[in-house]
Amino acid sequence: MNYIILNGYASIGVQGLIVQELPPITKPQVRSNIETIDGRDGDIITRLGYSAYTKTFTIGLKKDANINEVISFFSQNDSGRITFSNEPDLYYNFELLDPIDFERLIRFRQAKISIHVQPFKYSLKEGNTEFYLPSDKVIIITNSGNIYSKPVLQIRGYGDVNVSLNGVQIFTINFSTERPEYITIDSAQMEAYDDSGLRNRSVSGNYSRFKFNAGRNALKFSGSGIVSQVLVEKYSRWL
Repeated sequence: MNYIILNGYASIGVQGLIVQELPPITKPQVRSNIETIDGRDGDIITRLGYSAYTKTFTIGLKKDANINEVISFFSQNDSGRITFSNEPDLYYNFELLDPIDFERLIRFRQAKISIHVQPFKYSLKEGNTEFYLPSDKVIIITNSGNIYSKPVLQIRGYGDVNVSLNGVQIFTINFSTERPEYITIDSAQMEAYDDSGLRNRSVSGNYSRFKFNAGRNALKFSGSGIVSQVLVEKYSRWL
């Protein structure tokens, strides 16, 4: 039986709701800039990243359907995470931008729903993974996906700490020297913060280079400071 899960709520738990047809599994398009120069053969193509896109699926109603429950299921979950039963271990980040024609659904017992999804998929099974530093201060993190990821890294420490990825120094973090504290680095948003707000002045480096390749990645900590704990989130990603 086909189903979808919106923000942890499964369609099979909604009275009378049927997911009749799921969207096909496709890859996002690559955004590119094509430049033609007079006197030069061919053109110059610059890849700009992957595009968000639309997925469409078809729902139907059984005879005993509770239409109010169906409407509530979609209206209360119009953004967040969605999982399709043909990719049961992964989720997309989505927005429901186009209105659903519930009148048509009630009349014809069927409707199509189009949602706007971001280009990458993430694992439902991966949560925050906690690491304690070994004596060499190197931890190995495996991106199980098929494309680079931009992880979220939370570090607890004090003093001045350097962060290197696969042999290249990426960040220097200036923790408090008086007590251990947490700082979170979100490489996708290119921000550093803690519970009190932004901490961008405490982190210097190149966010755009902080990417986990598909496969094994070595994260090393050095400097005069001390790191006692590392939490890593969103370290596997799929197209």
